[in-house]
Amino acid sequence: MKLSVVYQLTVSASSSPYRLLDNEGRELDWVNAFLDAQRLRQLSPRSLRIYAYDLLHFAHWFEAQHQPLARITEPTLVDYVRHQLEQDPKPRPQTVNHRLGTVRCCYRFHTGQEIPAGTVHFQRRYTQRSPLGYGRPRTAIARGLRLKQERRVIVPLSVEEVAKFWQSFRTYRDLALVGLMLLDGLRSCEVLALQLQDLQLADGDLRVHGKGNKQRLLPLPPEIREVLEYYLHLERPLTNASALFVGLKGRARGQPITVAGLRSLFRHHRVRSRIPRANPHRLRHTFGADMARAGMSLPALQQLMGHSQISTTMRYVQLAPQDVWREYACAIQKRRTLDSSHMS
Repeated sequence: MKLSVVYQLTVSASSSPYRLLDNEGRELDWVNAFLDAQRLRQLSPRSLRIYAYDLLHFAHWFEAQHQPLARITEPTLVDYVRHQLEQDPKPRPQTVNHRLGTVRCCYRFHTGQEIPAGTVHFQRRYTQRSPLGYGRPRTAIARGLRLKQERRVIVPLSVEEVAKFWQSFRTYRDLALVGLMLLDGLRSCEVLALQLQDLQLADGDLRVHGKGNKQRLLPLPPEIREVLEYYLHLERPLTNASALFVGLKGRARGQPITVAGLRSLFRHHRVRSRIPRANPHRLRHTFGADMARAGMSLPALQQLMGHSQISTTMRYVQLAPQDVWREYACAIQKRRTLDSSHMS
C-alpha cells in the first residue's frame, strides 16, 4: 500500500491539516484521529507535521504486517527498529527514538495504556541527579526499547569565523537575520516566523514565537536594532505581507522568506566566506556558549533561548575544545614561568 502525507488547507479548526492518505485517497483513520487530537491540544503545525511523518514511516512498515494497532507489543517495536537499522542510509539514534516515542503516544491515545512488554523486557531502573547537580539521586524507570544516543558536544564558531562570515553579507536584511541568531539566539524557524507587529523598536523588545507556540520577550541589542531600522526604512519593499523578513528582488520580492530561501542564503555565504560550519543552528549554539562563558545565570539563559528544560541549557556550560586548549596553553606558560624563576 502506498501512503503519503497530504497538507489540506480547507479543514476545520479542530482537525489537523496534515493527513495520511493511501493511493486511492482514503484516510488512515488511526493516524488521522491521533493527529486531530494533537490539533485539539493546540500543538503547532510544525509539531503536527513531525508527528505525521513519523507515523507515515511506521505505517509503511506496520500496514504490511496486517495487524490491528491494539496488537502492538514491545517485540513489534523491536522488529520495527531492526527494519530501520537495516536501511541504507541508517537513521540516527535520535530519529529512531523519536519515531518510537510517537508510536507509543499514538498507542496510548487509542488504548489508554502503555505498550505491553510481551516476550521482551527493556524496563530497567537507574539513578539520576538533578540537572544542576544538587540533591540526592532519584530512582527512575526506563520503559521500553530506546537506542543509545551520543552525547552532543556544543562546538561554537570562533571569533575569527564569526567575523569572516559576518563580513560576507551586504544587505541590512541579511545582517539582521544573522544578527538575531548570533546575538539573540533565535532558531531559524523563529526568525522566519517573525511578524512586523512582533518588533517593538521604541522599547527595544522583540516578541518571539518559539516551539509549541510558546512566546517570549527578548531584548534587542542596539546594533541589531539599528540594522533593523535601516532595513525597514531603506530596503524592505512595499508589500502587504505581514512577515518581517521578505524577498528583496526577483519573483519573490515582497514575499515572506521561505525555509528553502534561508537555506540557499546560508549555503551561498558559506561558500563565499569559506566557513563550512556556519549554519543557523551553529550561530544559535555560538550565542549560548558565549553567554555561558560570560557568566550569565542558567535560568536567564534558559529564558533567552526558549528551552523547556534547564538540562538542555546545561549543555552550554561544557567547555568547547578551543576553551580546553586555551586553558592548557595558559597552564603550560605558567609552568614554564615558574620553572624559569626556580632556575634563576
